[in-house]
Amino acid sequence: MQTIKVGVIGASPDRGWARTAHVPALRALPQYEISAVGTTREESAREAARLFGAPHAFTDPRRLAAHPDVDLVAVTVKVPHHAELIRAALDAGKHVLSEWPLALTTAEAESLAEETGRAGVHHAIGLQARHSPAIAYARELLADGYIGQVTSVNVYAARSKGAGGRINADLAYTVDRANGAGVFEVAGGHTLDILEYLAGEITEVAGRLSLRRSRYTVVETGQAVEATSPDHVLLDAVLATGAVASVHLHDAKVTRPRTRLEFAGTEGDLVVITEGAGRLKADQIQIGAPRILAARGHGSWQELPVPARHRVVDAAIPDIAVLNVAQLYARFAEDIGKDSRTVPGFDHAVRLHRLLDAVRLSADTGTRQPVPSSRP
Repeated sequence: MQTIKVGVIGASPDRGWARTAHVPALRALPQYEISAVGTTREESAREAARLFGAPHAFTDPRRLAAHPDVDLVAVTVKVPHHAELIRAALDAGKHVLSEWPLALTTAEAESLAEETGRAGVHHAIGLQARHSPAIAYARELLADGYIGQVTSVNVYAARSKGAGGRINADLAYTVDRANGAGVFEVAGGHTLDILEYLAGEITEVAGRLSLRRSRYTVVETGQAVEATSPDHVLLDAVLATGAVASVHLHDAKVTRPRTRLEFAGTEGDLVVITEGAGRLKADQIQIGAPRILAARGHGSWQELPVPARHRVVDAAIPDIAVLNVAQLYARFAEDIGKDSRTVPGFDHAVRLHRLLDAVRLSADTGTRQPVPSSRP
């Protein structure tokens, strides 16, 4: 297969998810070459090109997408800009990978999915937790009946962001609900996607959204910012299998930020857990390296090693932040090379947007809401 040349939009040389995960993942995979980078300022674009070894630097995303040395456009910027940049890639006839959330609204996501389908290009949504080796193994265990029939799931996801009322400057935009990047949209989307991936689709939900801290201080400047995005999410759900699930997501966790999904079955229990604070935020399911614990019958908890067959990329690729993204890109390269559609794309993102809409509507009305199936 020919090398896939990638233009990364949002490739800041100083910080950001592209620098942390996308760039090291792409540079570690022989299937890809970073051929272009794009930022909003000429100086930073040139520096990113130098730092990441890209021959081309752009401040105009349309010029980046249209360049003949770009086969795939990776959109790694803030959510409000996704639609414009994805459309630039589609207009140029290029494959596109977008970070989650796909769009600000479900209607916008639906439009992007339709336009991408008409363009006939390959597309992927950045729900990289699905490509974690541990998640793949957990799915295998549950499907094989390792704990019998799953009867219930308990999910707890707590991030350290905003702990103590302080927030880093590069994350301050996330507390504004208008930007669509709060704990509900980001952690909620990634975590609920894994819940469904492992245990089946949610068919009915009752939700509550709560804003417990309305003001933060920016660490670098001391500036005060007002928060409008919910920082606590509670929901109970029914799955297509008949199993029930309870979910609690929140920010500003002072001690032991973590994500834990516990599956109770007729013959035992299985836990998927990620833990860890710090700059790389390994507490989040899509960023960290999950561990799997299980207990069957009346036995004690044991950690289950993840078989090597679930890792499709080089063992030297770091487990935190980079691994799941690299696994996603590796699978996406296979899809492009074989003209297959195994990696979840924008149509799947629409399903997840609709699930979040059902939670919002339930919270707004105080009523249980059905969730549309992803199947026709």
